[in-house]
Amino acid sequence: MSDTENGAPEETSAVSVSPTEKASPAETASPAQSASPAEKAAAIAELAQRIRSIGPQAAPPEGEGRAAAPEHAKDVKDGQGAKAPTPSPASAQPDQQRAQALKDTAEVLTAGGAPADLAAAAVAEFGDGAAEQLRSDPWAVLSLPGVRPEHADGFARGLLGPAAGPGDPRRAQALVPWLLEQAALRGHSAVEVAEIAAGLDRHGLPDSAAAIQAAVLDGRAMPFQEELTGPEAHAAGGDEDEEPPTRTLLALERLALAEESLADGLVRLMSTFVPGEDPEPGDEDAAAEEDPEEEDTAEDAESAADSSPASGSEAASGSGAAPTEDTVEATAEATAEESPQAPAAPGPTAWAAAGEAAPSSSATALIQAVADSALVLHTGGEAARAEPAALLAAAGGLGLRVWAATWTDQGRESFAALTDTPAAVITLADLLSGAAGPGRAADGTLALDVLVVLDAPLLDVELAATVLESLADGTRLVLSGDPGQLWSAGPGRFFADLLAARVCPAVASRTPDFGPIGELVSGVGIGELQPVEAPDKEVVILTAKDGGEAVHRALQLLTDSIPRALGIPAEQVVLLTPGHGGPAGTRALNAAAKARLNPGPGRFGGFDPGDRVVDSPAPGVTRPARVLDGDATGLHLAYADGSRRTVPPAQAGRLRHGWALTVHQALGRRWPGAVVVLPEDAGPALTRQWVYTAFGRGERHLSVVHAAGPALAQAVTERPAQPRTTRLRAILAENAASAY
Repeated sequence: MSDTENGAPEETSAVSVSPTEKASPAETASPAQSASPAEKAAAIAELAQRIRSIGPQAAPPEGEGRAAAPEHAKDVKDGQGAKAPTPSPASAQPDQQRAQALKDTAEVLTAGGAPADLAAAAVAEFGDGAAEQLRSDPWAVLSLPGVRPEHADGFARGLLGPAAGPGDPRRAQALVPWLLEQAALRGHSAVEVAEIAAGLDRHGLPDSAAAIQAAVLDGRAMPFQEELTGPEAHAAGGDEDEEPPTRTLLALERLALAEESLADGLVRLMSTFVPGEDPEPGDEDAAAEEDPEEEDTAEDAESAADSSPASGSEAASGSGAAPTEDTVEATAEATAEESPQAPAAPGPTAWAAAGEAAPSSSATALIQAVADSALVLHTGGEAARAEPAALLAAAGGLGLRVWAATWTDQGRESFAALTDTPAAVITLADLLSGAAGPGRAADGTLALDVLVVLDAPLLDVELAATVLESLADGTRLVLSGDPGQLWSAGPGRFFADLLAARVCPAVASRTPDFGPIGELVSGVGIGELQPVEAPDKEVVILTAKDGGEAVHRALQLLTDSIPRALGIPAEQVVLLTPGHGGPAGTRALNAAAKARLNPGPGRFGGFDPGDRVVDSPAPGVTRPARVLDGDATGLHLAYADGSRRTVPPAQAGRLRHGWALTVHQALGRRWPGAVVVLPEDAGPALTRQWVYTAFGRGERHLSVVHAAGPALAQAVTERPAQPRTTRLRAILAENAASAY
């Protein structure tokens, strides 16, 4: 398919290349590309040795409590875990100065043959000096959204002429971080040095080793050495009697610091946790009696109120009016704030009683694990969410400040329906931004004792690090999610790495998902694609000869078959497909759905009132909505959570029609009906993880329309997931080794 989903923005190219341009030397084969495999291996080994000679990067100071919050942890969150855009250096300048910067930048872009529309992005990236930056280093344009190396090469030739050679140091400086950014879009938080070298060779760089070494020296990439263990060590030819083999990784600074901060935060929570103790005999009777200190506090408050001078208008008029009841209460509250009560610390007996009262054995196991540990992992499907809900009730009943955070507003509503305290369930975005939740303590940490994070596999390493930075020492953190689902749209595999590292208790739910859909999904999770009995047509599998027929069948299901036979209206059915492009991608499916369900000329930027759309402010963040109207101020949308918002024209580019989504866009949400469409070229994009996630999006009905032939079954049985290279597990292992 032309665009497969990987969490990257839908449009991958923003710069057009003139058809009259000839291929530059940069696009021809480099000497490295003609080297033999043995020569390449020797060159990579030499490069790794040269990188090791540079020495390790400076580590943050130890013994200073929590690690300093990384830059990403300080950003306010927007949407479901997406960072709000950081104001550019130029945004605070007078409008006239910014307008001049945009004009100058547009002129430079035009001179090099690039679209002037990139001026705003360039000024946001480089500030008011963007024009001079691009003029002095044309390959800096590669850091702008949608720009690829061939576009940057053409832009450089437009400005520099014949001087724009493939070996220009500026080109090398831009290519290394670009390759790392592309890897991050595919989910990698780090990349083996050999892969970066191969990428540089593909783009015609004459000396990839020198380029990588220069990128490490100037801080554009951070190097790391890791020992290989298990199957990886065996594959590398490691011998038990020899030193274990190692690999050299490169990472962007922001991702390297995020994984370091994340690991430090996890260790901090576990090392500062102190479980509660049962009270000594006789303490309970004493606690049941009235506390004389509370009486004294109230009396002191009343005395202070009686003796305090009149304030405000009373002082101005000389009034000697007695203090009101509200004044006494406010003074008492202020006195209580000055002398805060000790936090609740229930002991083993109280936790055991709460566990025994839980509705299931899995819920009991979860409550017992949380009683003894600061960090607990919980795995299970949709039905298993009842267990964190039982934990929420148990912890709240023990006097602890407990909150639960979900990925989407729909997840919040469905989980809140399982609890007796729905107000304690919020979205993760609202928790981190302060829009809802417990608020912050004086030190900036969240004012809570227990945090339960649902949909934990959807957290990338940067967002996970932000969550850990927000928790005070000794806070209990419960991470719950379905390990069979797709990982985060952003880099890393936070939840999977924690499960593999085995650094904390993990409670696996024994509660199965019910019905034919649950049975089918459970089978996929263990690598089996077996037919299931569906007497009420809960599951329907249809084949198609190609993508065109798959689109036709999917539209028939959406508009007629499902509403007529099952009573599920079309607006409650979603079409899911692997990618945006191709004969049965989201573009083709959405065009067909609009023509059938809401035809119109697209009066407002391609949209009409009544269109289903999705608002995607960041990769992995999707908010379904419907277009109400549009005018000069923007598109007026009604969101699925009942809220309304106007999307200004400048942000309309993040909107897409929403009858059809990629599965990554559907993460954290479910629909009464789901139709999964698999065109003939879907095979490379399919994995067991993808199929598991896609099939689980339907609550009452699932239809599968596929022209992929045997690729579907092969994906389920042979390809568990797309691999990701991360460092978190190795960092946790190093921390554990140093602790002993």
